[in-house]
Amino acid sequence: MNFGVEIPFVHHLGFELVRFEGGASEITYTPKPEHLNSFGVAHGGVVMTLLDVTMALAARSVNADMGVVTIEMKTSFMRPSPGDGTPLTGKGRLMHRSATLAFVEATLFDVNSQACAHASGTFKYVKRLAATLPGAGRKVLALQGRAGAANDDVGPISTD
Repeated sequence: MNFGVEIPFVHHLGFELVRFEGGASEITYTPKPEHLNSFGVAHGGVVMTLLDVTMALAARSVNADMGVVTIEMKTSFMRPSPGDGTPLTGKGRLMHRSATLAFVEATLFDVNSQACAHASGTFKYVKRLAATLPGAGRKVLALQGRAGAANDDVGPISTD
């Protein structure tokens, strides 16, 4: 399944999209040795990235033409996320949305369906606008909030 946009970091980590519909998302991921901490389990940064992407996809699943940016995120780690070559699964759910905001949650499960981490977050819906970074020669997606709203512009997001 395609994420809808090119996200180099997600590609690097090897996330695989399983579900993206009706306010729900699911991603599987098998931690690589370079993604482990000194205890041999998935690094907290990787776990938070998986939860962040899972929540963003749940928010976008009701309107794939819009982008989302993370406004805030709270994460709770409940047990180590194994780094033993078994897959982890992130499941996200859109709890509520307005015209500009999405309130989302996601849980990361191990191969035995035990919850390893949980997150809740707020995401802002933004329009995707094609742009190029000056002097960089790279195409980017500039994300912008509602047309005409003051202070809704956010910076360019690289697409390569």
